[in-house]
Amino acid sequence: MNHSVVATEEHHFESLHKALDAVAREQKYLALTQAPPLEQSLAFYRNVLSTGFPHFVAVDGTGKVVGWCDVSPVFGHSRAHIGLLGIALLPEARGQGLGAQLLQAAIGRSWARGLTRIQLTVRADNLNAKALYERFGFEHEGLVRRASLIDGVYHDAHAMALLR
Repeated sequence: MNHSVVATEEHHFESLHKALDAVAREQKYLALTQAPPLEQSLAFYRNVLSTGFPHFVAVDGTGKVVGWCDVSPVFGHSRAHIGLLGIALLPEARGQGLGAQLLQAAIGRSWARGLTRIQLTVRADNLNAKALYERFGFEHEGLVRRASLIDGVYHDAHAMALLR
C-alpha cells in the first residue's frame, strides 16, 4: 500500500489515538499498555504542535494513521535543548522504511527548532528499532535496568541519544 509521511494535523488525531492504542496493547514497544483517554491524548498532541516540537504521522492511502514519530519537550529550563523521541508503527506498516522516513523528518524538524539533543529509551529486545536508531547516529549511553514491567516480567532498555 502507498504510504506517506506528513506533519501531524488536527484531523489526524483520532486515527493517531487508535494507532497508539493498538501499538500500546502489543505491550512490547511503548511505556503505555493502552492509550490514555482520547482527551488526554488530544491535549498531548496539541501541546507538542503548539510548542513547535516535531510530530509526524505515516498515513496509508485512505488517510489512516499507521505510525508516528514525535519529539516532545523534556521538563526543566536547563533541559530546553533536549527532546524526547517517541516512534511507533502498526504491525502492517513495519519493515517498509516508514520508520526511517518518520525519524528523518523528526530529526530535521528538531534541529530546525534549535534542539541539540534527542534522547530515547528502547527496550533491549527491540533489536530492529535499536538498529534503526544506530543507523541515524544515535549512540548508546547506558542500560536502564528494569526499565519496564509487563505482566510480572522486567525488561531492560537502552538509553540512546543523538547530539547535534
